[in-house]
Amino acid sequence: MRSTSRPIARRRSVIVLIIATLAGMFAWVPAASAHGTIVGPSTRAYQCWKDWGSQHTNPAMQQQDPMCWQAFQANADTMWNWMSALRDGLHGNFEGSTPNGQLCSNGLARNNSLNTPGPWKTTSVGSNFSMHLYDQASHGADYFRVYISKNGFDPTTQTLGWGNLDFITQTGRYAPAKDITFDVRTSGAYRGHHVVFTIWQASHLDQTYMWCSDVNFG
Repeated sequence: MRSTSRPIARRRSVIVLIIATLAGMFAWVPAASAHGTIVGPSTRAYQCWKDWGSQHTNPAMQQQDPMCWQAFQANADTMWNWMSALRDGLHGNFEGSTPNGQLCSNGLARNNSLNTPGPWKTTSVGSNFSMHLYDQASHGADYFRVYISKNGFDPTTQTLGWGNLDFITQTGRYAPAKDITFDVRTSGAYRGHHVVFTIWQASHLDQTYMWCSDVNFG
């Protein structure tokens, strides 16, 4: 009588090998990083994702929102990962670590399209307005720093540098939360299209986020 133990053993070995191989493959897949961004007034990447994420191949974007169109063409991952524009270990040396012309991308080459001058969609604000951070991971903040582009700076034709900014305020600490809002008060001297440049120093690590939000002061 022919023994069936060896074929069964071989099949079990193959199954074990397949499971081990799959497990090894998944072990190399990085966990999704959940962070956050300023959703009001919307940062450039968030605005593009919010308005076009569900229809990012729609050719109408090229005419209706050319800045988001060029961003999606350059690297769609910039918008899919709107919550992950971060750098580690800057130790507060923001200007020394971030060259002029790279502020809106937080110095990240993969997000360079966000530095491109042009007619970015704006959010209408008054001289005093609120900012809203949505943070999926509830990191909290050591502080936020808020700047506004100077009068005379044109976001449609110029890349943003440190010398183009007026420092407005630095907040205190915020406890971990998914939603953090804080008020910004200006002198009332701004009119038209400006860039609100925000630095978020997260409190769980030395982790820095920088963004540009396009606003229209009425």
